[in-house]
Amino acid sequence: MKRIGFIGGYDKTDLIIYIAKILTVLENRVLVIDATTSQKARYVVPVINPTIKYVTEYEEIDIAVGFQNEDDIKKYLGLSKEQEMEYDIILIDTDNSEGFEQFKLEEAQKNYFVTSFDVYSLKKGLEALIGLKNAISLTKVFFSKEMLKEEDDYLNYLSLGYKIIWNDYRVYFPIENGDLSVIYENQRVAKIKFKKLSVQYKDGLAFLSEEILGDANEGRVRRAIKTIEKGA
Repeated sequence: MKRIGFIGGYDKTDLIIYIAKILTVLENRVLVIDATTSQKARYVVPVINPTIKYVTEYEEIDIAVGFQNEDDIKKYLGLSKEQEMEYDIILIDTDNSEGFEQFKLEEAQKNYFVTSFDVYSLKKGLEALIGLKNAISLTKVFFSKEMLKEEDDYLNYLSLGYKIIWNDYRVYFPIENGDLSVIYENQRVAKIKFKKLSVQYKDGLAFLSEEILGDANEGRVRRAIKTIEKGA
């Protein structure tokens, strides 16, 4: 079972759900855990009987909201602490140090730092990493209208003193009004549709999905995206 962390103060819910959709089309059983302060998944993912904490199924993705740690989820699912959850991949969304620690993201196979370049997103995201005991590798995922070296340099400056090893490569999602319109429409109709997303946004989704799978065969992920587009 792979555990993947998405860390940062920037809104990551839709990004993570879209990646999860690609992974499920490729026949992986996926759990998304919303361990953020705002718990946005509670509001944008449809659920019949929401409670303080629950696991719901959405487009073949299981989504957990309101849990303190993985043992808490196991208890909800009727499993003992010793039993493994029957998922191939767990995607964990957090914006706080408690979520990072309680879901043991220091032990995750991969961790992504997702941010735009407004000061709140940058500083709030780094807050989640303030208590790191050991240095961890992080991949930057940037949402920006235009990728500027000065913006990257500013994040590097803010992160001085943190136990972070930034990976050499970055993933870039241009902030496109068209993409935001598609995402908002998907939320309104409670569906995951890719057809009208920009090529750049889908390229970013494909790259992250390939990385998570550890799959050098780009074609499998691209075909999954085409399948989702056809279902729109």
